[in-house]
Amino acid sequence: MVLSFGGSPPIQWGLSGQRHGMPAENSNNDNLVEVEGLCKSYGSLRAVDGVSFTVQHREVFGILGPNGAGKTTTVEILEGMRLPDSGVARINGIDIRKDPRAVKALIGIQLQSSSFFEKLSLAELLGVFGSLYRRRVDAKALLREVELEDKAKSEFKALSGGQKQRFSIATTLVNDPLLMFLDEPTTGLDPQARRHLWELVERFKTEGRTVLMTTHYMEEAEELCDRVAIMDQGRIVEMAPPDRLIDKLLAKGFQKERVEKQANLEDVFLDLTGRALRDE
Repeated sequence: MVLSFGGSPPIQWGLSGQRHGMPAENSNNDNLVEVEGLCKSYGSLRAVDGVSFTVQHREVFGILGPNGAGKTTTVEILEGMRLPDSGVARINGIDIRKDPRAVKALIGIQLQSSSFFEKLSLAELLGVFGSLYRRRVDAKALLREVELEDKAKSEFKALSGGQKQRFSIATTLVNDPLLMFLDEPTTGLDPQARRHLWELVERFKTEGRTVLMTTHYMEEAEELCDRVAIMDQGRIVEMAPPDRLIDKLLAKGFQKERVEKQANLEDVFLDLTGRALRDE
């Protein structure tokens, strides 16, 4: 697949999903994201409390936690939207404090639907976002990525909830980023639309893209993520591949009263924090 932007050489995707014509990655470092001792407070509230983790190239990494756990603040720091009180965060080896502009050129951020002008067509909206990066966007190619090519001339307000979420993901691709941030990408969607979004993320993974996502749906994390960090009260309380976390819980002798699966990530979270992720 070739994405061509005005003023820039075409970016080609090979069968391996690796981009050609982009700066070579540091072969001595498998980590695209490195976070060390990140802290952020709001008054007396310690929203992020000594958070450290890494995200590898071509990995889908999930940050899980309820509202108020600190996951959104952590992601906003990585996106350059907030400054940390202390700690270090690097993306592709670049310190986000020292060179935020260089970092923003490497990342794609999923915007919420309230950020869009509802009376513009999807093609027009993508053109607006492209202008922020000084790029002329091939709207059809981007919409094809999220299976909305036939909606190029449709106004944003005419889309279904699932289509709006898929379009918001298309906006993260405008600058062909090394790292995509997806914040609660399936919140409020029906099961069919959620499954459709899952398939998109799975495809991005096979194309070699790196995704950092937040979610409070444990089954979503089990389905999509190579590794997850479970956050509670501003701290990461556990971090590992989902199946390893589940095996660790089972090794402790965990048993369900009603057995659908022996255990899942919801059970892991309850065991680690003493409370359910979502109040039913």
